[in-house]
Amino acid sequence: MIYFTGDTHFGDRRVLSLDRRPFSSMAEHDAALIRNWNETVGRVDEVWHLGDVMSARAGDCTELLAQLNGRKHLIVGNNDTQATTASKGWDSVHHYVELREDGYHLILCHYAFRTWNQMGKKSINLHGHSHGRLKPLPRQFDVGVDAQELRPVSLDEIVHRKEVGASTEIISEA
Repeated sequence: MIYFTGDTHFGDRRVLSLDRRPFSSMAEHDAALIRNWNETVGRVDEVWHLGDVMSARAGDCTELLAQLNGRKHLIVGNNDTQATTASKGWDSVHHYVELREDGYHLILCHYAFRTWNQMGKKSINLHGHSHGRLKPLPRQFDVGVDAQELRPVSLDEIVHRKEVGASTEIISEA
């Protein structure tokens, strides 16, 4: 199965206050996000992390990624350092990717787009960065943990969820 997530910000104290994440410490925050990830994602699943993985002061990214299930791909976010992007734990590292999965054309970037490739042909823009605060356009989804109950989300969950202000279900191009 394929999953998407973003804006985990492991070890970044700012998320406790700015994003009002419900934890009293970063240790509690990081442990909960690791637990949620591993409860959701299996060892053979694929995960696309849409940026802002961890604070530069949070430790070794390769060690962190080794604790997380799945084959991991990174879409670089504005807070991802060279230490994060160079980690041996990633299967791939990109700034932008277009995928075809289960009949859907997916546009992946850390940032939400106002318009995107194949938008008129029902492609889907998945992004992070906005921490659940941006009103989405139709077929646009914030996959960051703040918008997804602090865990990765599957493609099936994304395309079948009824979003406020969006069309009820996305029709596959297949």
